[in-house]
Amino acid sequence: MSPVSAEAATDTVAAKRDHSHSNAARVERLVARFHQIRDFTDTLCADLEPEDCVVQSMPDVSPTKWHLAHTTWFFETFILKKFSSGYRAEIPEYAYLFNSYYNAAGSMHRRDLRGLISRPTVREAQRYRASIDSHIDNLLSRADQKLLDEIEPILVLGFHHEQQHQELLTTDIKHVFAQNPLYPVFRDRARPHGKPKTSADGLASRPKHFLDFDERIVEIGHDGRGFAYDNEGPRHRALVPAFSLASCAVTNGEYMAFIDDNGYARPEFWLSLGWMTVNDQRWQAPLYWMKHEGAWWNFTLSGFRPIEESEPVTHLSYFEADAYANWAGARLPTEFEWEAAALDCPIEGNFVEDEEFHPRALTTSESDRRLHQMFGDVWEWTRSAYSPYPGYRAAPGALGEYNGKFMCNQYVLRGGSCATSRSHIRRTYRNFFQPEKRWQFTGIRLASDPQ
Repeated sequence: MSPVSAEAATDTVAAKRDHSHSNAARVERLVARFHQIRDFTDTLCADLEPEDCVVQSMPDVSPTKWHLAHTTWFFETFILKKFSSGYRAEIPEYAYLFNSYYNAAGSMHRRDLRGLISRPTVREAQRYRASIDSHIDNLLSRADQKLLDEIEPILVLGFHHEQQHQELLTTDIKHVFAQNPLYPVFRDRARPHGKPKTSADGLASRPKHFLDFDERIVEIGHDGRGFAYDNEGPRHRALVPAFSLASCAVTNGEYMAFIDDNGYARPEFWLSLGWMTVNDQRWQAPLYWMKHEGAWWNFTLSGFRPIEESEPVTHLSYFEADAYANWAGARLPTEFEWEAAALDCPIEGNFVEDEEFHPRALTTSESDRRLHQMFGDVWEWTRSAYSPYPGYRAAPGALGEYNGKFMCNQYVLRGGSCATSRSHIRRTYRNFFQPEKRWQFTGIRLASDPQ
């Protein structure tokens, strides 16, 4: 062999070694992330009894057992069945029981009947999770670069899909526990030491000011770097007129003033459908609020507690948020105003990883004129209807959480909550709910037009 040929052979061997090392590092990263996500789901369920995991307290709520199995079904259906040669489902009927809205994946069991399914048991659902996790580990361990290129986007989508269900699991178990007059404790969390300061008008003190934003053209939507759902694009320019945005979320104390002013009995503040809903549902306060010995208490995942006036108010419908804004002489922001304001805000706050499972009172001085609580604590209602961005095209056959699923009578929420994962949220994230829904951690940030 000539010196040139020997040198070339040495380079080839080195390149293969580097490539192999890079591939192994990639597999290690994906496996670690996979187990981190899956393990946190198990952590959320650690203190639950099997009886807790099978209850469906309303059609919007799914039993914990179903969440455990459905997130597992995702990895089995879209990764193992597609990329693992020779894989055969141990229990094919799970494909029917644990599908949800993925019409291209086959037929599915009715959502409102999930609580009637006693089998598989909770233990069997956990065994299903362990089995699929093992298969995923084996598939990734022997995957070459070409296969990883195909698997990774779906695997990452599965990570975020499971993080969505971690939030749903948390809010769903809260609704389940709230039906129980024993007020079970999901996770015991001590309250911060000291009593919140109270202002002269009796409301918990906090900065009460608006920040002004000039009219400008803003790039809205995801820029393509990193993960995003398909409903966050395409990125486009939007003219955002001048507006003002409250420095932080509306508190329990402020919302109590609305209640005390007969806000739930004054139709002038309410949308017509909202007024019908208030009367049909006999709403008198946010979900989980109850009068106890003449004072307002609320049910939390740490038990039944007196309401802290300084905490952000939560579990409000769009109708309630809009009515409060009208009463306060303000309005809700548009989602474009919210995103424009959030561009320079760090993504930090009270998220599910903190395991407080409840909004946290803001502690800052009156002179601090920055935006606070833009992320975490509570999802913030916007006045924007949930619709596709200009230029949006649903990719036929594409596996997307929101691919083509734009529905009427939905409003956009922004910012995440105390039940959202920190690594799941983005400035461009678009959540949405129907205007009468209240079981998620939804709250209010006020906006106004220039005077």
